[in-house]
Amino acid sequence: MKAGHSLPALEKEITQEGIQRYAEASGDFNPIHLDAAHAAATLPFGGTIAHGMLLLAYVSEVMTRAFGEAWVGSGRLRVQFRGAARPGDRVTVQGRVHSAEETTDGHRVACKLEGRNQQGQLLISGEAWVTPGRAGPHGADTGHGGG
Repeated sequence: MKAGHSLPALEKEITQEGIQRYAEASGDFNPIHLDAAHAAATLPFGGTIAHGMLLLAYVSEVMTRAFGEAWVGSGRLRVQFRGAARPGDRVTVQGRVHSAEETTDGHRVACKLEGRNQQGQLLISGEAWVTPGRAGPHGADTGHGGG
C-alpha cells in the first residue's frame, strides 16, 4: 500500500445492549456505562456512554480488515480518546495510509485513523504501524507481539 491509500471504513451502531455485552466481556462495570440514573447525574455526560476500549476495538478491526494476520503479528497502535460515544450513535472509523517505507524489519506502513459519530464529532483518533508480510504467532516471522 502507498501513502494516501484509504482503508476500508467500518460503521457500528452503539446500543445499550452492546455496551452491556462489552461490560460483561471486559469486566468493566463502571456505572457510567450501565446505570442510566447514575450516568444522567454525571457531568459532562448526562447519560450512559460506551467504553473507550470498545471504540479502540473498532479501530483495531479496521486494521485487521486491511492487514489481516500482519496486524495481529506486528501491529502497534497509539490513540487518543476525544469524545464519548452514546447509545444511538453511529460510529464510523476510517483510516488512510500516511506513509510506507522500507526498514530493517521489512516494509512498514503507518496509518492515521479516526472515529466519528453521525454528527461528525471526533471520538477517537490515532496512528497505527504494521509490517505487512508478518504472519503473527503461527507464521514465519514472529518477532513482535500483537496490536
